Amino acid sequence: MLLVMPKTKKTVQKSNPVVQALRQVVADSYAVLGQTHICHWNVRGHSFFSLHNAFEEQYTELFTAVDEIAERIRALGALAPGGLGNLAKIAGIKEIPEDSPADKMVAHLVDVNKKLVSNLEQARDKSAEAGDAQTEDLMIARIQVHEKTIWMLESFLAA
Repeated sequence: MLLVMPKTKKTVQKSNPVVQALRQVVADSYAVLGQTHICHWNVRGHSFFSLHNAFEEQYTELFTAVDEIAERIRALGALAPGGLGNLAKIAGIKEIPEDSPADKMVAHLVDVNKKLVSNLEQARDKSAEAGDAQTEDLMIARIQVHEKTIWMLESFLAA
């Protein structure tokens, strides 16, 4: 009789490329959320009201999204990453100085959203390869949100 040992959560995390990609997306999303929040708090200048409100809308939406992605990791049988230091290390996103002018904030948020889209695309592709349509669909929806955010931020910079 062959005895098959169940996979542990640690084994699932290390062996499942979809889970690894999702862990990266959680970390990136949390970093983008944090960077957007910093910009929301510290934006100044003639565009204060419009940017302050736009940043709040973006980080609020991201907070819900991070939870959904982390719960997808749990549904796949793995543990979601946590802890600010751990998430920052995984994401590797450079933080914007608090005293940055508004246009630098917007340009920074364009860059970090583009990095996130790149990792969302990788997670989408790994999900497709694994036949995980639910995760693939979630990643497609997140890509659409961030591509719209990038478009809006770049449109502000073009003014």
